[in-house]
Amino acid sequence: MNLWSAITLGFKEIWSHKFRSALTMLGIILGVSSLVAMSALTAGMEKGMKEALIAIGGLQKIRVERQELPIEQRHLRDQAPGVTMDDLKAIRASAPLIHEISPEMRLQRATVTANGKTIRPFMLNGVWPEAIAMNEHVVEHGRMFNEIDDEMARSVCVIGTETRDELFGDPEKMGHEVIPLGETIYINSVPFTIIGMFQHYESEQAKKIRELKAKEPKVPVVPGAPKRNRGWGGGRQGGFVFYIKNAMIYIPLNTMWIKFKAGNAMQAGLSTTGTPKLDNLQLKIGDLETLTPAIQQVHNVLMSSHKGIEDFTFRTQEDWAEQIANQIKNARLSGGMIAAISLLVGGIGIMNIMLASITERVREIGIRKSVGATTFDVFVQIVVESMVIALVGGLLGLITSFGLVQLLRSLSPTDNAPLITASAMLVAFAFSALVGVVAGLIPAVKASRLHPIQALRYD
Repeated sequence: MNLWSAITLGFKEIWSHKFRSALTMLGIILGVSSLVAMSALTAGMEKGMKEALIAIGGLQKIRVERQELPIEQRHLRDQAPGVTMDDLKAIRASAPLIHEISPEMRLQRATVTANGKTIRPFMLNGVWPEAIAMNEHVVEHGRMFNEIDDEMARSVCVIGTETRDELFGDPEKMGHEVIPLGETIYINSVPFTIIGMFQHYESEQAKKIRELKAKEPKVPVVPGAPKRNRGWGGGRQGGFVFYIKNAMIYIPLNTMWIKFKAGNAMQAGLSTTGTPKLDNLQLKIGDLETLTPAIQQVHNVLMSSHKGIEDFTFRTQEDWAEQIANQIKNARLSGGMIAAISLLVGGIGIMNIMLASITERVREIGIRKSVGATTFDVFVQIVVESMVIALVGGLLGLITSFGLVQLLRSLSPTDNAPLITASAMLVAFAFSALVGVVAGLIPAVKASRLHPIQALRYD
């Protein structure tokens, strides 16, 4: 018997017992579709997380922040300088592996007022102009403040689109884009002029959904109808990282120091050395391979400038990248286990049906052996029939997976939308074929060992 004849017989066997074959293939269909769907879900999660990671500066970014002193240095608390502008100068002079550096001061519990509205901004930072490159910002309208603005402590600011929406109106609701350049906002009652606005940041998936919504016909607003809460699916689409970037307000570092920090030295202003304190220093390296030596280099510089007091720590995006990798690994492992169980159940079903089929076809096998079919021919025929059932179930599972992924896409967050990959489909289909072979081995061995005379006498 050639292979094509065995495959043809396999399809005939499926067709002659349609309902039984459909029930047998159900386990394979569920296993393959769940494997593809879980892989698509984790691929979407990975894509969304990596987009956010890139949006906040990538893996080359390092933050130097203040921290509590180690236990053995607690008695030196009054001498701890914190992160200061002196540290910036020392790193520039003695840490050649650092390519970019940007200081940052944050204004906590600030209030911003404009256009008759008052908000508490999520993030209001005093920075140097280098901060836009450090944090992957793009000024879409107007300009970023420059070194002269910082040196003269000018009351200017650059805002994000979320801040614009809350103070001056959401373009989606107003029907036209609002660009508040030249407008005055009051930060803790101090007037500031808006000279620039960042572009709107969102994930690729959120952008596609927004573009599709823009093409839909607008539904007229019914007076008195309840308003829909935008939450994270509206103005904050694209995840928390993109929301932070959209809600950002930047002012010059020197302006932050003179107008908000210098007069409050007890709380946040001067260090023990008499220089301005910073909330953090953001550093960037040129090559990821130099990350560890660069951190060690900066650590040595700061230990020297802080006279051995370790009141600082390092935060890297690599920590987040490791968390992403672990989350994806765990999600894939749990999803793979669920799919494997489904495929195992499907394999048991195929084995059960093939054993039942052999019992029904004992006389047929005896006739074939008596007219010249070898033990190997019978073995191959049963294995091929088992594989045909598994492969047809695998194909149906791949088709089903598209519908399942569409359902998951409608339920999942926009930045984690499931993403079907060819490799996942190939692996799932290969596993279905493997299950078919393994499930057919025991029935095939049993059928091939039947003695032709005993088989012909079987009733």
